[in-house]
Amino acid sequence: MSVDAATVTRIAKLARIKLAPGEAEPLVGELNGILTWIEQLAEVDTSGVAPMTAVISNTLRWRADAVTDGGVRDKVLANAPASEIGFFAVPKVIE
Repeated sequence: MSVDAATVTRIAKLARIKLAPGEAEPLVGELNGILTWIEQLAEVDTSGVAPMTAVISNTLRWRADAVTDGGVRDKVLANAPASEIGFFAVPKVIE
């Protein structure tokens, strides 16, 4: 696949990118290089490669699924401008 200046201008218009006169020509070579690289990747035989989500295998640490209040209510409320009976106090906004 080959890209010309008209295609670059059309892509820029679709992407809502304003190109100054003369900016499309340098992009032609860059986009053609990218497309050539993608075509090379398409030629690689990946039939024996299993799908993966990451390059290295990561396992998440398990923790107990227990419901708690966090145990830091007083520390959180210390940052509040006003608090009442363990809750944030906010001004009334409905008249």
